[in-house]
Amino acid sequence: MPTVSKFYGITIKIYFQQSEHNPPHFHCIYGDKVGVIDMQTHVMLEGDLPKKALALVQEWAGKHKEELIKIWNTQEFIELPPLE
Repeated sequence: MPTVSKFYGITIKIYFQQSEHNPPHFHCIYGDKVGVIDMQTHVMLEGDLPKKALALVQEWAGKHKEELIKIWNTQEFIELPPLE
């Protein structure tokens, strides 16, 4: 699973498999906590990310929504800038 971005100790990854299921989503890792985030709504579908980390991820996802959907649809990896 390639790393799409890293910021504030959070790593964002997207699976690149033909069998990956909908809705379009990405995975984030923060220490021993993980989350699966919907690309459209930025809601955590699964996981146990702390609220502050989730808020940072949601802010980042809002800034890169179009790029994330493009990665999902094309299955072509691009690295996205971190949250600053």
